[in-house]
Amino acid sequence: MATGRKLKVKSAASKRFFVSGTGKIRYHKTNKRHLMTSKSSKRTRSLKTGTLEKGQSDNIRKVLG
Repeated sequence: MATGRKLKVKSAASKRFFVSGTGKIRYHKTNKRHLMTSKSSKRTRSLKTGTLEKGQSDNIRKVLG
């Protein structure tokens, strides 16, 4: 039986994931907060954002609402 209410978005997921313009689920990669001088430019460029795979993105899309 429908209650007529909207589902809330999980705030933890909304802080970690975002939807790109094409509809893919993206996230910010780890290890890019501090100690950046010891990391190469190539490594820091690759640490920008990542894309989730199909199975994972379906689960996250449900949680994001």
